[in-house]
Amino acid sequence: MKIVVLGAGIIGIATAWYLLDEGHEVTVVDRQPDAALETSFANGAQISVSFCEPWANAGAPFKVAKWLLRDDSPLLFRPRLDPNQWRWGLAFLLQCTNAAFERNVEELVQLGRYSHDSLKDLVTRTGIEYDRVERGILHFFSSQADFDNGASGAEIMRRHGVDRRVLNREEVLKVEPALATFGSRIFGGTFTPSDESGDAKVFTQKLARLCAERGAQFLYEHDILGLKRSDGGGDAIEAVQIAHTRSGERKMLKADAFVAAMGSYTPALVKPLGEHLNIYPAKGYSATLRLKKPEAASVVSLLDDTRKIAISRLGDHIRIAGTAELSGFDLNLDSPTAKVRCAALVRRYEELFPGVADTSEPNYWTGLRPSTPTNIPYIGRSRKARNLWINAGHGTLGWTHGAGSGHAMAELIAGRKPDMAFGFYGAV
Repeated sequence: MKIVVLGAGIIGIATAWYLLDEGHEVTVVDRQPDAALETSFANGAQISVSFCEPWANAGAPFKVAKWLLRDDSPLLFRPRLDPNQWRWGLAFLLQCTNAAFERNVEELVQLGRYSHDSLKDLVTRTGIEYDRVERGILHFFSSQADFDNGASGAEIMRRHGVDRRVLNREEVLKVEPALATFGSRIFGGTFTPSDESGDAKVFTQKLARLCAERGAQFLYEHDILGLKRSDGGGDAIEAVQIAHTRSGERKMLKADAFVAAMGSYTPALVKPLGEHLNIYPAKGYSATLRLKKPEAASVVSLLDDTRKIAISRLGDHIRIAGTAELSGFDLNLDSPTAKVRCAALVRRYEELFPGVADTSEPNYWTGLRPSTPTNIPYIGRSRKARNLWINAGHGTLGWTHGAGSGHAMAELIAGRKPDMAFGFYGAV
């Protein structure tokens, strides 16, 4: 078939790759001049199959309420006159039960395993290099109460077959000796050796180049304006209308099937069809610092429970990423709130690893994570158009679930059921 993939982040590019495997003619459309220049650009870099707990849990409402007035809080909810925000928030609260948490964890673990297997196979096939570090993810805690909660969380993950180990302080420092300076303030940690890290932007752009070499067409610098139903109505999409971002020239791009992989912007694209996806943007931040003392920097990818941030080594740089801000489609890095949240990332890194990185050029970035109330993405066929497919809503786990989501999408389009216990969307 001729298939158009809308969006060139990790989800869209992985989808294009696996569609090419199936022998389809693939066209990728994106408004940016290259792949991975929005949400996939400078994320936390973690492939966190085992650290995939949904945000919604029994304790979440109390934490969100406590954080409401703090500009530097890990999760910041700023109420707006936005019905989509309130609809998302209400659905989120309904997921804050132990039963829903366990159910959502199971699906996320299933997707994570499938995706990790897909990624490893893809890397073996292509030889792509992207500052990959296969040394696990270490989650450390700075209070006894947080450590106790972390140990309980590890037990839940073990029930789902995840090898998450509970470590005391000495064991944490053995896994990552670079934490020694901060060691007296660490109460323990959890560690999953099978997880890894790497640069999502580098990987996605290299995979896009390989897709082009295999015959995929890329229409960069094109805005995606809307979907057009087949003449006479019906339940199929005939074309997508796109426009060049500079010239404004419009054209209709026809195909046999379409895949919507536009992250937080996917709901607006499909809403005119009567398709309602409960995806809301969660603004995240990162800082990428050059290392002054590489030998003193951490190598194992870290999760700092106190600040809810990820720290990953990318060659001679370090990436600090985290926080979530539910405040619409704002990408401003100059607002008072944004400045506070950015500065908090660098300040925390200096607390953990004083003098190790050059903080004079923090290379701040922000992106909109397409989040669902369950943290489970929409992967499957549209309920309103038989040749439209949805691959969106991956939240903070887009890099983790990217390869598997693309692989699963291609399998579904081919009429096969991917080999995992996952609740696919729509009529599949």
